Amino acid sequence: MTLLVPAHHMGGEKPAGRIRQKNEELILTAAEEEFAKHGFKGTSMNTIAQRVGLPKANLHYYFTNKLGLYMSVLANILELWDSTFNTLTVEDDPAEALTRYIRAKMEFSRRHPLASRIFAMEIIGGGACLYEYFNQDYQIWFRQRAAVFEAWVEAGKMDPIDPVHLIFLLWGSTQHYADFSSQICHVTGRKRLTKQDFDEATRTLTHIILKGCGLSPPGLA
Repeated sequence: MTLLVPAHHMGGEKPAGRIRQKNEELILTAAEEEFAKHGFKGTSMNTIAQRVGLPKANLHYYFTNKLGLYMSVLANILELWDSTFNTLTVEDDPAEALTRYIRAKMEFSRRHPLASRIFAMEIIGGGACLYEYFNQDYQIWFRQRAAVFEAWVEAGKMDPIDPVHLIFLLWGSTQHYADFSSQICHVTGRKRLTKQDFDEATRTLTHIILKGCGLSPPGLA
């Protein structure tokens, strides 16, 4: 699967690969901060350029327009999420596979909270920019993931549960710690969520989800 991402500006000679990569990373980081704070409509290429410390013209050198930059931010987080699920196979042990997946998703929430929030805002707003992503190919991919859980159920490896709702539960519960971290902090009296908080949440989610699937959680480090 590929996400439709507008191409970079093609005119003129490209900067050296290492410089280009570094500048793109700086731009994407600045864009995440602006989009997460102001949304797509409230963000301008000028404010992103100011945040990253580059002239606006240089910004367009790497990303043709605001939509292209926005789509690149979304593409990064979607690639992280989906690539982790791509490795799921019928031959896997369900308890070990789910444990790895929950750990990976929680680590993404810890390391990439802004990108996760941007995705959440896009979906809440109707997901118009992701229309091309959630196409027939994605639906086929999703059904293939669900089929793995169905095979585990048929083989008696886990309780008979609806795999679609299980996948949504996995997504929602792990992304909650990025998307609603401010709520968690207000309720618990924390200033911010620490790695220890994420580790404890990971252990709890793993225990609850696996138990709900009729699985015994493997030992957690």
